[in-house]
Amino acid sequence: MSGVSGASRIVVKIGSSSLTREDGGLDLNRIDAVARLVSRWRGRDREVIIVSSGAVAAGLDPLGFSAKPKDLPSVQAAAAMGQGLLMARWTAAFQAHHLDAAQVLLTTDDVMRRDHYTNVRAALSRLLGLGVVPILNENDAVTTRELRFGDNDRLAALIAQMIKADALVLLTDVDGLYTAPPDHPGSELIERVASADDLMSVLVTGAGSRVGTGGMATKVQAAMLATASGIGVQLASANDLRSVLEGRRVGTWFEPSAQRPASRRLWIAHVAPSRGEIIVDEGAAKAITVGKKSLLVAGVHSVLGHFEAGDVVDVASPTGLIARGVSSYDSDTLGQIAGAGMEQLVAAGYEHPRPAIHRDDLAVLGDAFSALSAD
Repeated sequence: MSGVSGASRIVVKIGSSSLTREDGGLDLNRIDAVARLVSRWRGRDREVIIVSSGAVAAGLDPLGFSAKPKDLPSVQAAAAMGQGLLMARWTAAFQAHHLDAAQVLLTTDDVMRRDHYTNVRAALSRLLGLGVVPILNENDAVTTRELRFGDNDRLAALIAQMIKADALVLLTDVDGLYTAPPDHPGSELIERVASADDLMSVLVTGAGSRVGTGGMATKVQAAMLATASGIGVQLASANDLRSVLEGRRVGTWFEPSAQRPASRRLWIAHVAPSRGEIIVDEGAAKAITVGKKSLLVAGVHSVLGHFEAGDVVDVASPTGLIARGVSSYDSDTLGQIAGAGMEQLVAAGYEHPRPAIHRDDLAVLGDAFSALSAD
């Protein structure tokens, strides 16, 4: 049994490859089927958010494109044309089961900026409280290649974190995660991933489909991001959605971590953009990772990049990246006082010296983050 059947709040992500026909057009029957199955699972006391790709694919035919264009303006035009068509179908599909659907289009700013993040979370919580099914997608009509999520797998994981979902369902066009691409000789389905260690010998690729952007690598990264947040993940074929919702053993189940970090720490660790890097000595590294202490100025060895007080920065030890946190000082000031003890700071005019990063603003990065960041 997977953790989906017993969940109260889930996020379901379905990609372009699962929402399009062989000729590239929108698969209306698939949307209807997903809405029917989700509506049946939802019942009276459950909540669901749909993260739906397919806007660009839906806009290809109306604009006369025979394939997904490569230039950004044409992709944005297809997204603008297709998003309305996509949402109209989702709305009709859920209305057939007496449910309302609401469109929510997001850009990276909506999760990377803390004020936007909390606003989106409040809006989604309110929609769920009103019994509405939010349909989310990246706003491809206005985003650029440099400022985008990259794929809806990552977006779905971030949204699952944001709303404290019990489970994340990633639907794709393959049965689950295999030890190698499914067409490779000897490749086998992996039914369960308990930790990042289980992925050490797995060969995954990053290529997406002819109409989508994400490959299996992005799905694994998204799954590890969610599980690090205490959210179980089911990766399965869109054809197996009914079995997933009923808790049958299909696809690949990623076990969630035992603890669910606070929302602010999750935002610091996985969402907020890093503005610089603080290099610490071995003693400070042990204090913040093992002792769960604040990062003191005395433990700072050097500072890289330019950042302001209140910016999120990476924290690295001699062995690599170990944490992220909100700096109490700007880069120039911290660089000048790096390594100074409490008495030295007081003598330099700091009456009440602050730590470089307070422990409440510090997120220690574990194995799941390492897997997420791997190339």
